[in-house]
Amino acid sequence: MFSFFKKKKVTPDLSGVGVDMHSHLLPGLDDGLKDLETTISFVRELHELGYSKLICTPHIFAELYPNKPETILPKLDLVRSAVKKNDIPVTIEAAAEYMIDTDMEELVNSGRPLLTFGKNYILVEMSYIAPSPNFEQMLFSLRVKGYQPILAHPERYMFYHANFEKYERAVDLGCLLQVNLLSLIGYYGKPVKTIAEKLFEKNMVSLVGTDMHHANHMEALKALSTTPEFYRTIENANLLNKSLL
Repeated sequence: MFSFFKKKKVTPDLSGVGVDMHSHLLPGLDDGLKDLETTISFVRELHELGYSKLICTPHIFAELYPNKPETILPKLDLVRSAVKKNDIPVTIEAAAEYMIDTDMEELVNSGRPLLTFGKNYILVEMSYIAPSPNFEQMLFSLRVKGYQPILAHPERYMFYHANFEKYERAVDLGCLLQVNLLSLIGYYGKPVKTIAEKLFEKNMVSLVGTDMHHANHMEALKALSTTPEFYRTIENANLLNKSLL
């Protein structure tokens, strides 16, 4: 594929990523997909783009989406059964995207098991309005308990854009960074795209995800996957996605 860089478009092929570790495909749990039929349609389209495993990560945010294993895992079973029935050769797993706040702090301190994937990876996020006051403490607590924190879409936290050292600080504290693929096509705006590209330039990106919520995201992902510049951006990155197979 990389030999086609001089062309304006290339054939979509995300098999080099292979695993999507951030999506909201499980139906009816959060602000993602709402019904099983749509979920199966999206799973099929993602497979056609080259994905062989999809790790679904519904929000766990007490104020809006008070999910827990008891709400997430039955939906995982439902989707797995439907994927098998529809003969789509994709592995479906589930974890969660945890909002770093006082509720999460209480959950971690309680010792109750958290939803993880891979090598005890746990996906965390912050509000887009302001950083979580307990962000660094939570990174420390998770690491002490044997979890590997991954910060979801750091490029979208605009309060860090003028202070790039905050990203470097997070990495120094042992946090991995996951960039949204759609950031690379400018879906969330030019400033977000600029920071995403800078994180790649500095080899700070460990994982990429679709953060798939709805049809607009799917169409943007399809557009991105025909763009040679996208493959240039990721070709030398030390991404861990395929290690999750």
